[in-house]
Amino acid sequence: MTARSLRSGEDAEDAEEFDVEEALALVKEDNGAAHRAPVPPPQASGRAPEPPAHHKATPWTEARATAARAARAVTRGARRAPVSVRLEDALGLTLAAPLDALTDLPSFNTSAMDGWAVAGPGPWDVRDEGVLAGHAEPAPLSDGEAARIATGARIPPDTTAVLRSEHGQTDEKGRLHATREVVHGQDIRPRGQECRSGDQLLPPGALVTPAVLGLAAAAGYDTLTAVPRPRVEVLVLGDELLTEGAPRDGLIRDALGPMLPPWLRALGAEVTAVRRLGDSAAALRKAITRSDADVIVTTGGTAAGPVDHVHPVLGRIGAELLVDGVKVRPGHPMLLARTKENQHLVGLPGNPLAAVSGLLTLAEPLLRTLAARPAPEPYTLPLRDEAHGHPYDTRLVPVVLRGDSAVPLHYNGPAMLRGIAAADALAVVPPGGARSGQEAELLDLPWASAGIGVCFT
Repeated sequence: MTARSLRSGEDAEDAEEFDVEEALALVKEDNGAAHRAPVPPPQASGRAPEPPAHHKATPWTEARATAARAARAVTRGARRAPVSVRLEDALGLTLAAPLDALTDLPSFNTSAMDGWAVAGPGPWDVRDEGVLAGHAEPAPLSDGEAARIATGARIPPDTTAVLRSEHGQTDEKGRLHATREVVHGQDIRPRGQECRSGDQLLPPGALVTPAVLGLAAAAGYDTLTAVPRPRVEVLVLGDELLTEGAPRDGLIRDALGPMLPPWLRALGAEVTAVRRLGDSAAALRKAITRSDADVIVTTGGTAAGPVDHVHPVLGRIGAELLVDGVKVRPGHPMLLARTKENQHLVGLPGNPLAAVSGLLTLAEPLLRTLAARPAPEPYTLPLRDEAHGHPYDTRLVPVVLRGDSAVPLHYNGPAMLRGIAAADALAVVPPGGARSGQEAELLDLPWASAGIGVCFT
């Protein structure tokens, strides 16, 4: 995992439980006075205590709104101009133009069933030649005449109805008889039944799902006009990270390098590169200033340790910090910066679950807005068990969904992935915690929501 606690103090920032010593430290006077005011313990429910005056990080909901606003400013620029995308590459994109029918659907009268096309009242003489899908228009039928027909085949002119195979039988002379009443027009799909040429099938802003691809193909499209995927470059920081094998000799496996690209793709991004930079301020500055991605995502280095270079490098290149720390656990030292007019950087903490928190807090609203995807409808479920909270900050807790409730999972410390690997969602636990049975807002994980986000390619 990518925990960097011994080097940067991120575990202290992201501590799962807020103990009394930490609480006392937070209320220490800004002038360094030794006096420490008593702090009440966190409550299981109800109003949380007031935070100390110097607890200046951005509230969680405000941080998410800031990320969305930052993206909206970019979408007004020419760089986010719509693109023409072939159908096979359009899954998960957002339509930038209406999907108007290029033809009537169906474009000719077709049979809705296998059976016989019949003209006039029965019984009918059956033609020797049947009518199959994909063939040119057949010859007209005369009254008292029938022709075998397949589903999707063109209806012969002057056809009265289609008689289903199971509703007809032939006598010893080969004449066709109906076994039930024949209604004029039955089982015929008339031209334009679904739409007429020029009808709007879907408006701009619709998400391209597999069904939308099918509809577009049926309506005559080879390409779609869509909002391009935001291009993301991932910069993995840390000299202590291994890319293969078991942890050894003080080195640990990089968990974020394998995890972030598919997660970002599930959020609608195109991941253009994953670079491992170690702990080099020069390499980090070079990578940021030379990147042409829409969004840069860094891992680790966002705290104030001796090799945490993200803040100093952003300062040197004149980046604008939009969010510098968020009142959320885990993930408190995350950040959002504007590095260029049309480029942003999301700085994720190095601890894996803290990085997930940063993804859902800052990267998700930023990428969703850049991709013009609709915001998910917020929803709540009651918690089956108590969820411990932080006195001042929102807490994101992995949960599984069981029936009409959410069950908090164990192994939810900032450096742990065991809980989130089994989770369906993250519960948004308010300051002070949540009691059993209390409603909690849920953030679905892309692959657990049965939506378009399950597509990782």
